[in-house]
Amino acid sequence: MADCKSSDDAFVLAANEADPMNVVAVIQHTAGEYLGLIEDHLEGRRIRFQYFRPFAAGSLPTAEMPADALFILGGGPWGAAGSRNLPTLEKEVEIARQYLEEGTPIVGIGLGAQILSLAAGGGVEPRELTFETLSATRIRDDALNGYLPETFNQVVYMRDWPVLPRHAVVLAEDNLGRPAVWQAGESAYGFSGNPGIKLGMIEDLIMEFEEVPADTAGQLEKLRALQPVLEDELVPIMTGLVQCTSLMSAPKAAKGAGELDAQVI
Repeated sequence: MADCKSSDDAFVLAANEADPMNVVAVIQHTAGEYLGLIEDHLEGRRIRFQYFRPFAAGSLPTAEMPADALFILGGGPWGAAGSRNLPTLEKEVEIARQYLEEGTPIVGIGLGAQILSLAAGGGVEPRELTFETLSATRIRDDALNGYLPETFNQVVYMRDWPVLPRHAVVLAEDNLGRPAVWQAGESAYGFSGNPGIKLGMIEDLIMEFEEVPADTAGQLEKLRALQPVLEDELVPIMTGLVQCTSLMSAPKAAKGAGELDAQVI
C-alpha cells in the first residue's frame, strides 16, 4: 500500500479516488521520528497521510489545506521551553491554533504535545532531554471512546514537558504521576510518547544528533523487549483515536480536485 505514504499530491490523489479518502497532514521534525507503526493503522483504514518536513527545507501545512486531521510529531532534542527551541516553533503553534479554532482534529506527540499545549492556552516547562520507558494508567473509563487500555506502556524521547491548559482533560497518567495522554477540546489529543514507536526510530535519532540522553543503552534494551507489547497496545489506541478524530467520516478532500490542485504545492 505504498501509494498511501507521503507524497506531494496526497490531497489531490485522495480527491480523485472514486471513493474519496481522508487525508492526515503530518508535521515531521526529524529524519528519525515519523508515524512509525501508526502508518499501518492508517493505511489499513484507507486513510492517506502527507508528511511536511520543515527541517529539510519543506513547507508547513496551511489552515486552508483540506486536511481531515493534523498530526504533530516529536522532535528528538528539540524542545519548546527555551533551551533548545524548535526553529519553526512559533509558526507551528499558530498553525495548531488555527486548526483548533476551526475544529480540525489534532494529535500531538512528544514535542507535538507541547505545541498543542501552547496552541490551546497552556505552557511548557523545561526538562533535560530524556529517554524513558514508562507505564501508564487510564484514569477515565471513557478515554478514546473506552478504547484506551486500562494500563499500557509509553516510550518518551523528549526535551521539556507540556503544562496543560486549564480546560484539558487528563485521560491517563504515567507511573510518575504526569499526564501521559490528554484531551483539549472535542478532538485534540496529546501523547507524551509516540504510541507507534519503533526501535529503529530511536536508533536513528541517536545517530542524527550529537546530543544523547542518559542511559540510552539500557533504555534501548527495554524498548527492544517491549516492541511486541507496544504493537499490541496500539491496536485499541488507534481504534479509539480514529473514532474520536472522525477519520472514517466524509473527507474534506471530496471537494473539487481543481481547487485542491491550486492549494497543494
